[in-house]
Amino acid sequence: LIDGQDIKHTTIESLRDSIALVTQDPVLFDDSIRANIAYGTKPMVEEEVIAAAKAAAAHDFITRLPKGYDTRVGEAGGLLSGGERQRIAFARAIYKDAPILLLDEPTSSLDSEAEAKVQIALEEMMRGRTVLMIAHRLSTVKKADLICVLDQGRIVETGRHDELVAKGGLYTRLHRT
Repeated sequence: LIDGQDIKHTTIESLRDSIALVTQDPVLFDDSIRANIAYGTKPMVEEEVIAAAKAAAAHDFITRLPKGYDTRVGEAGGLLSGGERQRIAFARAIYKDAPILLLDEPTSSLDSEAEAKVQIALEEMMRGRTVLMIAHRLSTVKKADLICVLDQGRIVETGRHDELVAKGGLYTRLHRT
C-alpha cells in the first residue's frame, strides 16, 4: 500500500505524479530559475512560483540576481552554489505540492541560517504527507513519526526521537555527536 492505496491500482506515471523529490545534489536544468521551480508539474503560475521560493528561503537570493527569476542557472545549475540549488529543489517540491515527499539529505548543502529557514518550510511541507527522508543531520528527523536507524545497511533501531535517545544505542551516540 502507498498512502492506503493498493499498488496494483497505480501506474508508474501516477506514482511519479504523486512524488516530489529533493536530493542532496539536486538536478537543475539549463533554464531560468522560474522554469526550474515549475519544472515537470502543473502549468506555471507566477504567484505560486514566488510563494514556493519564499517558503524555500530562496526568494531573497533570487531577487538579488541581475535577472531575478529569469536568471539562467547554467548546466546542472552550475552557476548557483550548492545551497542555492538545494533551495530551488525545495521550491520545486513545494510548488508541486505532491502527497509523497522523498528527501535525500535535503539540507546537506545549506548553511545554518538557510537550514533554519528551510526547516520551517520542511515542517509545513511534511504536514499531511507521507515522507521518506534520508538524513545524517538528526535535526532534520527529530520530529518524524518513525525514525529507522541504519547501520551497515540494516535497520538496527526504530522509534521516535525521544524513545531512541532513551535507548542508549547507536541513535543516542549519533545524537550526542
